[in-house]
Amino acid sequence: MNLLDLTLASPAGNLACDEALLNWREVGGGEILRFWEPREHFVVVGYANKVEAEVNLAACQAHGIPVFRRCSGGGTVLQGPGCLNYTLVLQTGAQPSLANISSANRFIMERNRRAVQSAMGPQPAAISVRGHTDLALGERKFSGNCQRRHKCALLFHGTFLLNADLPLLNEVLRMPSKQPDYRSGRSHTDFLINLGVPAARLKAALGNAWQATEMSLEFPEQETRRLVAEKYSTAQWTFKS
Repeated sequence: MNLLDLTLASPAGNLACDEALLNWREVGGGEILRFWEPREHFVVVGYANKVEAEVNLAACQAHGIPVFRRCSGGGTVLQGPGCLNYTLVLQTGAQPSLANISSANRFIMERNRRAVQSAMGPQPAAISVRGHTDLALGERKFSGNCQRRHKCALLFHGTFLLNADLPLLNEVLRMPSKQPDYRSGRSHTDFLINLGVPAARLKAALGNAWQATEMSLEFPEQETRRLVAEKYSTAQWTFKS
């Protein structure tokens, strides 16, 4: 598996790159583990989310925080400094554990859980998979994840809260329309927690877990630019009903 540590200049570019990597794998490109770390704050809604229901647009406008939409499901997140994003693009046909959404969730989340546990140090607190695709420290979530599937490939990506601005998150995001049972109605600041692990250590642990040993600078740049122009930078996509 190739390792791509690539943060593009714009939020739209980083979101488009994930979809471009999925499309690339579908037509014969390699399997990829990508890392990217946002340099500015922006909100990202899931594919099926309604912006007005999930986002406090007035607060976003007051803080100058733009809103975008990704191609995969899951809930709404605030991206920004202190967040580490990863992207897995995998071939599905040869791996029975990736055959459907549920089995892929279990397989990938358990491997990620073990990787995070190994990055926590000699006497780590217990990391668990909660809901379907959350990682939690005790009863508090530090990572949300989701997937999108094509015929021969899947995209599985997520965010790790390492040193994120949780009070700002609480201000710009509404209570989510869908919540896992273990959340028990808690506010964002009561439910979420920063993991506090250096990004480099977590990257190394995930790279080892996925045997991503070949460093690469290659990515589908032209397809990424096309998706930015036609999709991720457009209000029609972001605010679709």
